[in-house]
Amino acid sequence: MHRPLVITEDPPLLDDLVRIAAAAGAQLDVAPTPTHARPFWNLAPLIAIGADQADLMASTAPPPRDQVLLVTRDPEDPDTWRKCVAVGAQSVLTLPNDERHLVDRFADAMDPDPRSGSVICLIGGRGGAGASVLAACLALRASTDRLRTLLVDADPLGGGIDALLGHEEAKGARWADLVAREGRINAGALQAALPAFGDLAVLSFHRGQVDPIPPQAMRSVLEAGTRGFDLVVVDLPRHLDPSATEALTRAKSTLLVATADVRGILSAVQVLSDLRAHTADIRAILRPGIVDDDTALAALGGWCFLIYLA
Repeated sequence: MHRPLVITEDPPLLDDLVRIAAAAGAQLDVAPTPTHARPFWNLAPLIAIGADQADLMASTAPPPRDQVLLVTRDPEDPDTWRKCVAVGAQSVLTLPNDERHLVDRFADAMDPDPRSGSVICLIGGRGGAGASVLAACLALRASTDRLRTLLVDADPLGGGIDALLGHEEAKGARWADLVAREGRINAGALQAALPAFGDLAVLSFHRGQVDPIPPQAMRSVLEAGTRGFDLVVVDLPRHLDPSATEALTRAKSTLLVATADVRGILSAVQVLSDLRAHTADIRAILRPGIVDDDTALAALGGWCFLIYLA
């Protein structure tokens, strides 16, 4: 894969760009002058031209192309927009104000084929209802159908969904390796870091004491997941924490697994009342038990769609 290209001879600006690219999980090709940049001009997914090299770059009449940025550290330079037009850049970014936007642009450049995957969340109506098992089954089935699938364990106290799959010894990143990261995660880097089994990648918790997932970490993972995977399946805890609500706001559908017994239905109704504050498309999956279908529908049907599994 070709890397973003930076054209600058300004050491402080270059230091900033290298740091920003690293935050996006990207490595750079660096050309101090337009002559060095020529071989990369048509190949780089993104080109960031320092204001110090803009006029010299324009004098070489490079062929027009998309994804060219002019980057400056001087917001007061009255010549900035002239340089932008001369070099054929589509926009001007000023550091440090536009740093976060530049992180996103570098990350986009490293994800040339975003998949726009869907997020599905699963949650149990009570403990032991089988939501984690169903999440694992859905992810496995999707991956066997050749959908690139990410299974996300969002329950810190669930024991690790990798253990449910029988792959607790698999090498690869766990949540503890990702929670300290700030900003956007490159989808390709996420795929490469996680344990994978065919088309299924798994993000789980490590063994031992675990900390809650910061909501910004969940947001970064799900954004990378939807760019790099066809389907993202999230196994939620019953007691919603900030990271679980972050996942719910991004869910295309949320599946609530309820058991057809009195406490199971009553508990599921309570969970539903919490879910409705964060997501709209909620569907209940009812496991058979002593409560008949009509009673279960009366309790749950007004809150969501109902799917009955025999």
